[in-house]
Amino acid sequence: MIGQRLSRARKAAGLSLRDAGAQIGLTHASIKKYEDEQATPTSATLIKLARAFNVRTEYFFRPETLALDGIEYRKRSSLPKKQLKAIEHEVIDQIERRIELENLFPASPVSPFAPVPGLPSQITDPAQIECVVETVRKAWDLGYGPILDLIDVLETHGIRVFLIDTNTNQKFDGLAASVNQMPLIVVGCNWPGDRQRFTLAHELGHLMLSGLLADDIDEEMACNRFAGAFLIPRKSVEQELGAHRNYIEPKELALLKEEFGLSMAGILYRTRDLGIVTPAWRDEQAKLFRIKGWHLKEPGKQFPTEKAHVFEQMVFHALAEEYIGESKAAELMKISLTSFQTVRSLEGGDAAAHQ
Repeated sequence: MIGQRLSRARKAAGLSLRDAGAQIGLTHASIKKYEDEQATPTSATLIKLARAFNVRTEYFFRPETLALDGIEYRKRSSLPKKQLKAIEHEVIDQIERRIELENLFPASPVSPFAPVPGLPSQITDPAQIECVVETVRKAWDLGYGPILDLIDVLETHGIRVFLIDTNTNQKFDGLAASVNQMPLIVVGCNWPGDRQRFTLAHELGHLMLSGLLADDIDEEMACNRFAGAFLIPRKSVEQELGAHRNYIEPKELALLKEEFGLSMAGILYRTRDLGIVTPAWRDEQAKLFRIKGWHLKEPGKQFPTEKAHVFEQMVFHALAEEYIGESKAAELMKISLTSFQTVRSLEGGDAAAHQ
């Protein structure tokens, strides 16, 4: 497995065989032999390779290699293939550590994902998505109020969520896929919270609407409507804004964004979809947003980013039950033993999530 992992890590790091060889003082032919498993690198060489590829040496010795199935990117089409490979590598690395951790427990600490009962057999009108959302929220006991911790809600219902640092790449929002028939959603950790939440809800829409949409309904548009409705349901919109409006103050949109975690632009779409305002008025406001630059950065404070706590909580759960020791816990969290001990002792002020 070392050869396969070496090849994957090198490509994820964006290095050619020659580049990799130059970084560690070997020929490209030597690196190729390692990847083809015609030769075995020494321990010292593995350490150099790990540094060059920005992985821990333990990565090369994991027993199982996973593959992402049914990948659906939420990205701009110009994202280079090399960057997609790097993103996929980071995602798989997180998944492998997550599954390794879950397998340490006598019984799985994560509930399996189950389809929500009561959904229609087919959706022929986008307006039906409102009822789909209400069915999902009712099944998950979410009521009609704001969802304070969206990642926790998804994780509780068997959808694994991963945050990755894309170095503020403006072309990647997230992706949905499955591993061993387990659904997962990935979202960039650099985005404002409202953008993260929309991506998470949009990808949930793909899961819930899969196989239900009539041929003439655009799936991406349907998932956008699902996302908006999931974050601020019809009853909440109508309660806050009324059944019909000729004009909505921008401050009203900002206050609703602060409460529900959906962008001001997203709330405008909700009011149009629900017939509260006319499509023409919504289009006028969209033009105004562009003139003011609000389509790039909306006014006011950013909505807080989503946090992924489950992985770190499971690490300390496993440590407390003595399923693992400190060294393994540090390895799973991709930090040094000294750093882990600092986090464990609650020193240093910020025990940030390591995933």
